[in-house]
Amino acid sequence: MTDAADRLIRDVQERFGPKAALTDRAALEPWLTDWRGRFRGEARAILSPASTEEVAAMVHLAGRLGVPLVPQGGNTSMVGGATPPADGSALLFSLRRMNRLRAIDADANLAVAEAGVILADLHDRAAAVGRRFPLTLGARGSCTIGGLVSTNAGGTQVLRFGTMRALVAGLEVVLPDGAVHNGLSGLKKDNRGYSIDQLLIGAEGTLGIVTAAALRLVPAVQRRAVAWAGVADPGAALKLLRHMEERTDRVEGFELISGDGLALAVDHIPGIRSPLNGRHAWHVLIEATSATADFDPVPMVQDLLGDAIEAGLVEDATVAASEAQAAALWRIRDSLSEAERAEGPSTAHDISVPVADMPRFLIEAKAAVEAAFPGTVASAFGHLGDGNLHFHVRAGRQAREGWTAREGPGIERFVDDLVTQAGGSISAEHGIGQMKRAELARLAPPGDLAALCAIKAALDPRGIMNPGKLVG
Repeated sequence: MTDAADRLIRDVQERFGPKAALTDRAALEPWLTDWRGRFRGEARAILSPASTEEVAAMVHLAGRLGVPLVPQGGNTSMVGGATPPADGSALLFSLRRMNRLRAIDADANLAVAEAGVILADLHDRAAAVGRRFPLTLGARGSCTIGGLVSTNAGGTQVLRFGTMRALVAGLEVVLPDGAVHNGLSGLKKDNRGYSIDQLLIGAEGTLGIVTAAALRLVPAVQRRAVAWAGVADPGAALKLLRHMEERTDRVEGFELISGDGLALAVDHIPGIRSPLNGRHAWHVLIEATSATADFDPVPMVQDLLGDAIEAGLVEDATVAASEAQAAALWRIRDSLSEAERAEGPSTAHDISVPVADMPRFLIEAKAAVEAAFPGTVASAFGHLGDGNLHFHVRAGRQAREGWTAREGPGIERFVDDLVTQAGGSISAEHGIGQMKRAELARLAPPGDLAALCAIKAALDPRGIMNPGKLVG
């Protein structure tokens, strides 16, 4: 494999120049470890194409030589999905040089972005033409379009606009044999058999390399209302969501946050304070928007929350009086993971269960985990409206060194069993990567797993695409 990899590196450099295959250790080092620092791999080089034609040529040659490739964008995977194998058998395949916005059409509400376009940059370019791409998340300043497609990313606006699967109008993809699939036309109706585009969304780079995506845009937000409410329990939060949905279709953010999660943010993140007086067991962050300047959603949200307080669904609430206050409320939500890391070691679980069952699950799962693992604290935050929460189990400040390695696997299996018994998913929006591969094999229905493996074997018979991830 070493000889084949060396030949591939040499051929790429000769055909496409030194920037197309980087072997300098200093250039490689930042990309060998995952974002969370949990996985580390090795690679002899980073292949870095500048065009779809270069991607196709490199992938074709890698297939002929049998050299595995690990596609990588912003390297923000939460499950080690973009980290190379530890044995150095694969080369990293970076899409970061492919960062052009090929087209943006406000009339058609479409943008065509290459895989290396950073999400925040797409937001800025869409805003410049009075549009927005309605998907955002904490890593927006570094995550890339290719990675978002490959993981079927979600974020805080799924309640109204759906995941990447709903926002992708078409893909350009280089398949494992080097052939190029071009589905960028954005056709609303196309019934020519299996959807290659949809198959590649969420495939984590195991079936091909996404080089560009046609993405759906929506009108830019002209006015918004951002509110914070304290509630007694997750059941009251869900009733509040239904109360608002029955009266308006403008709510696009509805984030559930535990009281202890807020307390950690106040303790560990400079400048953060509790939005409400008094203590509340649970909190909800709400955003409603308007695409026209003549409608202000703030009075509407104030009225809805006032009604909810009178009905006993909400204990207390506040509505941001300015954009600065709105940003401060969202900063709390975006800082929750950072605050938990500052508190000490923990295990993080990106889970989903049926929305109607989520309030019960949260209460019962917390009690079950804390009883099974004395001294731990289980808490959650996330997207109540779509059934996706980040369920974390903290060791506490007195945890000894090595707690995560020692206790983490058992806690992960325990939580995954609870989720599976509740009819949920062990991966709601982060993917499987390498971190959850064994759990997928243990818990997935046999027929589902067999289908995944069959698709992988059919499209990538040599197993060169992102080895060791998902089912590959």
